[in-house]
Amino acid sequence: MTKTLTTATADQTAAIGPGRLVLVVGPSGAGKDTLLGLAKAACADDGNVVFPRRMITREASASEENEEVSIGTFQEALTRGEYAMHWEAHGHLYALSRAIDDEIRAGRTIVANVSRTVIGAMRRAYADVTVVLITAPPNVLAERIAMRARSSDGTVENRLRRTVEDASAAPDVTIVNTGSAEYHSRQLVRVIKGEKWDE
Repeated sequence: MTKTLTTATADQTAAIGPGRLVLVVGPSGAGKDTLLGLAKAACADDGNVVFPRRMITREASASEENEEVSIGTFQEALTRGEYAMHWEAHGHLYALSRAIDDEIRAGRTIVANVSRTVIGAMRRAYADVTVVLITAPPNVLAERIAMRARSSDGTVENRLRRTVEDASAAPDVTIVNTGSAEYHSRQLVRVIKGEKWDE
């Protein structure tokens, strides 16, 4: 069971804009980090696209844009209001710095891998939110999770069983990541840049 701790402490009467918030979500094993890594490389020369690092209370892996922090450090920063959003999943705490608000106010696009549980609050807090679901068939997800073999992930069964019952979490775009990573990352880049593409 995943406990949800979400927040959007921005002024709800004035959603933050005019920049865009692109939220990448999806089940474990879907390949989110791989596609995000390729998309980040493809957008490296675009100063208007920002891929912020998440704060996490578990060991960061080489494939992720994360910064490992202790639970105490995380809680202190949370108390000081330093996070634009935070959540708990699989026994670990995650957050994005409030610095993304300034980037969005400056008209930039923020791209972040988040929990589906924060989507509703983010749609209320920000003026322009696009949710991208990256997914794959269950057998593919199970194989990828098993291959990753990261102890902090918990059991394959628990990762695959996780669902979020929230209508506001419905994605705007779905990428079924069963083809080449290069192809699907190009799809993601087009979404990030606000372009249309055929599924």
